[in-house]
Amino acid sequence: MTDTPRRALGATELATPPMILGGNVFGWTVDRDASFRILDAFVDRGGTMIDTADVYSAWVDGHAGGESETIIGEWLRRSGKRDQVLIATKVGMFPGEGGAKLAPARIAAAAEASLRRLGTDHIDLYYAHQDDDDTPQADYLAAFGRLIDAGQVRVLGASNFRAIRLKSALDLATLEGLPRFHALQPEYNLVSRHKFEGELQNLCVEHNIGVAPYYGLAAGFLTGKYRSTADLSKSVRGGGMADLLAGKGATVLAAMDAVAAETGATLPQIALAWLAAQKGVVAPIASATSVEQLEELVGAWELTLTPNQLARLTDAGV
Repeated sequence: MTDTPRRALGATELATPPMILGGNVFGWTVDRDASFRILDAFVDRGGTMIDTADVYSAWVDGHAGGESETIIGEWLRRSGKRDQVLIATKVGMFPGEGGAKLAPARIAAAAEASLRRLGTDHIDLYYAHQDDDDTPQADYLAAFGRLIDAGQVRVLGASNFRAIRLKSALDLATLEGLPRFHALQPEYNLVSRHKFEGELQNLCVEHNIGVAPYYGLAAGFLTGKYRSTADLSKSVRGGGMADLLAGKGATVLAAMDAVAAETGATLPQIALAWLAAQKGVVAPIASATSVEQLEELVGAWELTLTPNQLARLTDAGV
């Protein structure tokens, strides 16, 4: 294992290098054996946090949800590496026993199911995968609190929350002695910045909430794979890249190409290093479909962009 510098997740004892391994591909585009190899390589390189969710990968025909957690649980048992990693998972997008979203009964049932699939007695970081306007915030925060009191969850996070709702949850936690969100998982990358920058980012910095952005590579756009309309047919995701190309995407890629020429880094490494340098961000989440791809991504840990390079990349997307 390499001696990789780690960053604290907000005001918690959880710490991670400047990249978290996304588990959404496990059991979907990556089979069990390949997933095990990626997970082993991640830990061997000094990685600590693995991110998954109960809904991964319920969108696939024939899947029931929980496939990613099941594979991670099998790997934990076979590898014996539970004490070397932090497991982050989520509740709120996958209806089932106890109701939907963040109903207290749903939180309790979903946590039990995730713990069973993962084969562990605790979840290190448990996210509300999305907000729930139908359940009072005090009710779902109290439900999370019962999991913490039972030792089943260590730290709480919020995903896909608007600033106003994150702030109201923080205020409730203070006023009523409820558990507090210590992490935020928003969509954020060089070509999708409006959902996080501004009020939400400032709130996280003010309250020391550790940010772990998803879609750090913009679903593959920031790898440079899609540079013209002719490239859009390269994959099933290509159709969703047309708007990025028509917008600031080409300008951002050009700025990334210039930084790549200066540093020798790849575009994915540059995209992740830019994210890791932003205010409030602890570590972006990135998925790998092979050990070779993982090795490229973790190369971002050693990449430090200059202030000038960071500014040029930032300005390209404005």
